[in-house]
Order: sequence, then structure tokens, then C-alpha cells
Amino acid sequence: MSAEKFSSWSYTEALPLEDEVLVRARERAHELGVAAVSPGTAALITSVAAVSGARNAVEVGTGAGISTLALLRGLPQDAILTTIDVDIEHLGAARETLADGGFRPNRTRIITGKAQDVLNRLTDNAYDLVLIDADKANSLAYVEHACRLLRRGGTLILNDALDNDRVPQPAIRQTSTTATRQATRYVRDRDDFVTSTVPTGTGVLIGAKRA
Repeated sequence: MSAEKFSSWSYTEALPLEDEVLVRARERAHELGVAAVSPGTAALITSVAAVSGARNAVEVGTGAGISTLALLRGLPQDAILTTIDVDIEHLGAARETLADGGFRPNRTRIITGKAQDVLNRLTDNAYDLVLIDADKANSLAYVEHACRLLRRGGTLILNDALDNDRVPQPAIRQTSTTATRQATRYVRDRDDFVTSTVPTGTGVLIGAKRA
């Protein structure tokens, strides 16, 4: 990365002004050892959620609730978010974050369990937005589920779409990188989706299911 490009990336990452709710959420994430979306990514998620107007959304990988909060801050007030995580401790931290942010429990459906098991039970073509920010090895499976779950006109967000800058380097073939390449290629090559990948944070793929 050139010095000018890195400077631009750093500048845009520093632009979002995070409030005390997000600061405390990041502290919880750090204490739990949970990787959190960057400030730039959180701001992007909120913006995409706001533009989407989604009423029903799914998040794969709740973590400490930072991306969950980012989604809810962008979604309409009557939207319902289903969020999935296998770690009970993470979900406890996420509940604290959402309560801290002033969101009532009835705005979310928080499910503990393996993502693939839960996703298998969700209804086809019933959701307006799906955010994936979970274990990299299963990225392709999660994206396949997302394409099935989304209604026409729905939005897909895949966080860490560059796998910490490893995806652009062909010589790197570790499991997470290969899985990320497969996932992004899968949605890119579908005729019913249009996609774009932006370098915000560790890379974010945004896909729109054609209406």
C-alpha cells in the first residue's frame, strides 16, 4: 500500500466519532478477546442498514454487540434483528451493549447456537438484510444461506472480506483466506446479485439481490 493510500484509509477510519456506548462496548470486546469491527466498518454498516430500509435482518456472529448496535442504529424503528452466536458470554456482553444503547429487548431475537444449525431453520426469501461476521472457515456456507434467505432487493454485508489483507495475495492459501475467496467469488458470480468490495476496516463486501 502506498503512503498516500494508507493515509486515506487511516483518515476515513478516524472520521466516525464513536459515543460512550461504543467505547464501552469496545472495552467489553477487548476483555473477552473478541475481534470487533473497526469504527469505519461500524459506520458503514449503519449507513447501509439505513439505506436498505430493512424490516427483518439477520446477523451471523454477534460478538460483543458492536456490529449489532451498528445495525440497529441504521435500521427502521420497527425492524427486528435476529442475531446468532455460539458463545453465551459474548451474547451477555452484546445484551449489555444493546441495553446501554437504549434498545428494547423486543427489537432483537438473540439465538445461542451454531450458525449453520440456526440458519437451516430460517425461512427462504424472508429477510431484507444479512450481515456475516463469523468464523472464516464457514464463510462460503454462510454466504450460501444468506443468498437463500434474502428477498429480492435485499442486502448482503460480509465483513472481513479481505481476511486481514491476505485475500489479494495469491501465495497465501491458509484456510480462512481460501474460504473468504470462495465466499466472495460465489456471490460475485451469481446472476441475481450485484456486488462491491470496499477496503474499509479489513474489507467489506456489499451485495444487492436484484429486484
